[in-house]
Amino acid sequence: MMKIFDAHCDVLYKMWLNNKISFKDSDILHVNYENLVFAGSKVQCFAIYIPESVRFEDRFNVALEMVDIFYERVLNDICPKMKLVLEKKDILQLHKDEIGAILTLEGCDAIGHDLVRLKTLYRLGVRSVGLTWNLANAVADGCREQRNGGLSNFGIEVVQLNNDLKMWTDVSHLSERSFWDTIELAQFPIASHSNVYSLFQHPRNLKDDQIKAIIEKKGIIGISFVPYFLSENYQNTHIKDILNHIDYICSLGGEKNIGFGSDFDGIDDTINGLEDYRGYKVLVEELQKQYSNEQISKFCYQNFVDTFPN
Repeated sequence: MMKIFDAHCDVLYKMWLNNKISFKDSDILHVNYENLVFAGSKVQCFAIYIPESVRFEDRFNVALEMVDIFYERVLNDICPKMKLVLEKKDILQLHKDEIGAILTLEGCDAIGHDLVRLKTLYRLGVRSVGLTWNLANAVADGCREQRNGGLSNFGIEVVQLNNDLKMWTDVSHLSERSFWDTIELAQFPIASHSNVYSLFQHPRNLKDDQIKAIIEKKGIIGISFVPYFLSENYQNTHIKDILNHIDYICSLGGEKNIGFGSDFDGIDDTINGLEDYRGYKVLVEELQKQYSNEQISKFCYQNFVDTFPN
């Protein structure tokens, strides 16, 4: 069975909205423990995403609530094979039947203007930091902010702290100017869940020069399963649409820079054949029609492991 490293899901957000959801087997979740086991998951990233509806002064506390959900309801006795990952050695030392779990931050809204809050989240286990969601915050402008501003002075401090702490800096959701400011500074850049702009012109997708810049910095692009990032025919997307984005990045020299960041549980609509995490098995079968097992292992697992900075 092919090992899977998925760089982005929004399970914690769904479980925060509904405290009755069980991570073990809830069919409300795209990503649950039983689905991970079924499809061969080896590492799953769990995003802390704070919705815009949360008052600014409450956002850090909500982030802490999601951290608590991660420890109490994901890493618990009901799912005994879920193991916390803080360093690369934790991934490499996982037993055959164990699944690594990584905390990530999707947007720095929760930290406001306070680096101590970011340091606190690091100490609680966060190992990847997305700078924005789609709009602006104290760190940077997102891809939906019309002014297309770049990193603030505080944002520069955030990226430098990520470098010092050896955390991934996630460029997904950034405005173009913020992207270029970040890619220049970040020592460990990734795009956890982003696709190819040349194949579908969505502001969340990456243009060719951005993809090449990530490749040059030895970063990884996690192909997302969001239908409206994949094709203009987003109401009828198929796994072949994912392969098109993989093919394109490979054509730019990015075979070692491709991974997957499904965005499961952050989406309502799904791809035909990839309705939840179990669909990874179908994706692997489709990949095997076109790529070698060595290449598929890179896409599904090894590329993200190789770049994990700790």
